Amino acid sequence: MSDPSTSSAGAPVHTLAIDGAAIHGIASFYDEINRVFMAGEDWTLGPSLDALDDMLYGGYGALRGRAPALVLWHGMDRARAALGVAATRAYYLDKLAQPQSFKPEPVRAALARLAQGGPTYFDLVLQVFAGHPNIVLRAAPGQEHGGPPA
Repeated sequence: MSDPSTSSAGAPVHTLAIDGAAIHGIASFYDEINRVFMAGEDWTLGPSLDALDDMLYGGYGALRGRAPALVLWHGMDRARAALGVAATRAYYLDKLAQPQSFKPEPVRAALARLAQGGPTYFDLVLQVFAGHPNIVLRAAPGQEHGGPPA
């Protein structure tokens, strides 16, 4: 297994930490993402998977010019629960309430998949991170159920 603190070329990896204890739903997930990734910027990400995806390309925020990166997610299990089925259902129902902004059929299909065990918002977040091979996302060792060490 390779050392996550260096890249395959031996360059140091930029390490960031997400505090899962600060995540209680989708809005607070983006609050935490902004705290970690957007410090020093004069704007913040809105609650959008597309915005998260764009940010992970590294053009701004903590990832600007810093690749590769290791993201340690403290309290990942807490975040998984907070971004689970209930939060995901509410997310899709909110989209259905805005037919002027979101096509209802894809949202209904996503709700049906969710009801059959399909991806939660947490799963969708993991998929976004997985689309960026220069960023390694891991549960923080020994911290799967709590926040970061004091």
